[in-house]
Amino acid sequence: MARTYVKFALILMIPALIGVWIGFSLGTSDSSQALNEFQRSFPSVQQTSLQDQITSSRRNAITEAVASVSPAIVGINVTEVRQFRDPFSRFFGDDPFFRQFFGDRTYKQEVKGLGSGFFISPDGYIVTNDHVAGNATEITVTLTGGKRMSAQLVGTDPATDITLLKVDGKDLPFVKLGNSDDIVVGEWAIALGNPFGLFEINDKPTVTVGVISSIGMNLGRIGEHFYKDMIETDAAINGGNSGGPLVNSLGEVVGVNTLIYTAGQSSTFVGYGFAIPINKVKKIVTELKNKGKIVRDVWVGFEAQQVDTRIARYFGLTKVEGIILSEIQTKSPAEKAGLKVGDIIVEVNGEKINSSEDLSSILLDASAGDVLNIKFYRERKTMTAQLKVERQPS
Repeated sequence: MARTYVKFALILMIPALIGVWIGFSLGTSDSSQALNEFQRSFPSVQQTSLQDQITSSRRNAITEAVASVSPAIVGINVTEVRQFRDPFSRFFGDDPFFRQFFGDRTYKQEVKGLGSGFFISPDGYIVTNDHVAGNATEITVTLTGGKRMSAQLVGTDPATDITLLKVDGKDLPFVKLGNSDDIVVGEWAIALGNPFGLFEINDKPTVTVGVISSIGMNLGRIGEHFYKDMIETDAAINGGNSGGPLVNSLGEVVGVNTLIYTAGQSSTFVGYGFAIPINKVKKIVTELKNKGKIVRDVWVGFEAQQVDTRIARYFGLTKVEGIILSEIQTKSPAEKAGLKVGDIIVEVNGEKINSSEDLSSILLDASAGDVLNIKFYRERKTMTAQLKVERQPS
């Protein structure tokens, strides 16, 4: 009898269980359908995972490099005294007769300027350009975050346009210096600095990105600066960027931003900027720190002048090039190398020579004991010689 009741109960429960299962399936189907309809109506809600992926992808080598270097960048404000000449003084020149009546027609005036720089050590050494702070009487640097500090001029080298500054401090953020000889044309280039003084507005450097456009650019002499083996980049560099770092995607400084190409149109970026290779900067700032100045006492022992059309025609040159030696000093490196008056130097160490300035820019990087490989013309023949640079005799 009991078994009959159990069987009867199970028979009654089976339809109920089937009904519950059907109801659950229908409910789940309705919920899924409703969720799908909601996601179609509000697509932004279902993008959370996609947004996470995009956010992750935005953190790339460039953003990491910027994050690591930015704390070591400074804005620089300077005061310097410049000498100006009264425009009317050109009518009198330096004639002492007129000077006794009108006095010295020159005057000095304080001028404000700005630029960029970056810490290269935790104890406060800063690299910038000579044309930014080399003649400054007062220097103030602004650190990322807004802190302002007074800086002292350690030393400057107008020829290479490099200046070393120092602030009193310790445990300061500093950059990692790379190897400019390893630069690859086409790799990423990141410029950081203080264009137009914008550092003063938000207390952080402005960042622009481009590529390394070319290397080994010889721009010649501009004022008292010689720009040789420059790095060219299309990363935007404007007024105030001078002295700031050019950084690769590894966060290493490979150059010091120095010049912009404007084609005479404006003082703002018009296509290309130029930076001094960091390997050259390392050598200069090391000597500035140790000696306070750059001592260039190399001696080659000859005088020369630029070849013009008349000289080229007289010596039978097919084109106007080189410098002609006008004097060879006795027992000099030039005499020991076998050079003679009338020789026309057209190349030194593989670089074309068309003026004394071209030779001077090469000698800027030379030291006593270096050997210069010289290509020259003599009696309508191409010849070569090796000149060993010596220290200037006292």
